[in-house]
Amino acid sequence: MAIKMKTKFDKCWGDCNLLISIGAALDPRYKMKLIDFSFKAIYSDNEAPRQIKIFRDTLYLLFEEYVEAYKASAIASSSSATSSGDAAPKSGFASLTRRLGKGLKTGTAIYDQHIRSVDRFTAPKSEIDTYLEDGVYIGEPDVYFYALAWWKENNLKFRILSKMAANILAIPVTTVAFESAFSAGGRVIYPHRSSLGTNMVDMLICGAYWCRHYYGLEKKKNNKNEDIVSIELP
Repeated sequence: MAIKMKTKFDKCWGDCNLLISIGAALDPRYKMKLIDFSFKAIYSDNEAPRQIKIFRDTLYLLFEEYVEAYKASAIASSSSATSSGDAAPKSGFASLTRRLGKGLKTGTAIYDQHIRSVDRFTAPKSEIDTYLEDGVYIGEPDVYFYALAWWKENNLKFRILSKMAANILAIPVTTVAFESAFSAGGRVIYPHRSSLGTNMVDMLICGAYWCRHYYGLEKKKNNKNEDIVSIELP
């Protein structure tokens, strides 16, 4: 029984659950300190460095995807701002620019273009290094710490990494056992009904859920873990 349980556990979690590890690293209380500590306790002395390297490479690869997305959005916003500025100048100097020619740019526009180019290609690359090199956050005892609130407060310092952290830390943890959630077919196909086609199985499972929802059916379980369906009539 223990061997079967371990087989299912390894199938579910694999060698390393990267998503949970990344979520732990994006918690300012833990960062890489918890990863190094946990992996050395879980894996052998030879395997721990390899797993840590896999995790770090995956973390940086995911961050690079957010950097590329940020570059694309910055370029789009820069081009839209330039076109809108040429189409509808409002200041006196802008009206002079319109009379003299569209090729002349204001000092503010030139400075904004410079800042966008610098931020787009240099600053984002070091955000994750800055975050990991900083010390871990040590909060007050007996005070609940909300990681997403911390990232919201520090989004100006970590503009790209904060978006990545918000997307990952906002993933809800399911309370449904995966065995019951993904084994609905076992209650439809059994030894006495094993010749059903794929389409028929889909219709039976979906139809059962639709009927329960339409008629207000609720599932309850007794002490023997048998499904009992109670019908609430109007």
